[in-house]
Amino acid sequence: MNRRDFLKRIIESFFIFIGSCLALSVVYLYPARIRKRTPRFIPVIDEDDLPRTGVKGVEFTYESEGRKIHAKAFVVSSVEGLVVLSPVCSHLGCLVTWSSQKREFLCPCHGGRYAMTGAVIGGPPPAPLRRLPFEIRDGKLYVGIAV
Repeated sequence: MNRRDFLKRIIESFFIFIGSCLALSVVYLYPARIRKRTPRFIPVIDEDDLPRTGVKGVEFTYESEGRKIHAKAFVVSSVEGLVVLSPVCSHLGCLVTWSSQKREFLCPCHGGRYAMTGAVIGGPPPAPLRRLPFEIRDGKLYVGIAV
């Protein structure tokens, strides 16, 4: 192999490498089509057990793909109405707790603070707590879970 052929192969290899990197980055960065999933509504608590005002933590279990999943949520009743919030902090995914003395949700991992409505009031969380879809029917509160 002479010098010219060697340099040709090096240059071809370089462009093949760069092309592969670009192709992989496009595949990685191009957002996948998001499937519209209709939530499956899981019965959580009786309508009589809903808080009149304040926050109530609820735990429930449901099956997904043959596995039992244990989940938590917060049912919040305020002047704005009834809201069901996910307990997962929007910063790093830790589970928040409700402080009845401070009347706010607190994240134990990095000190994130959320208002009763789920809005961020302090700390590093970039977004509010996620609101979960819910229904009240047949005397029960049903929470929508994307399964």
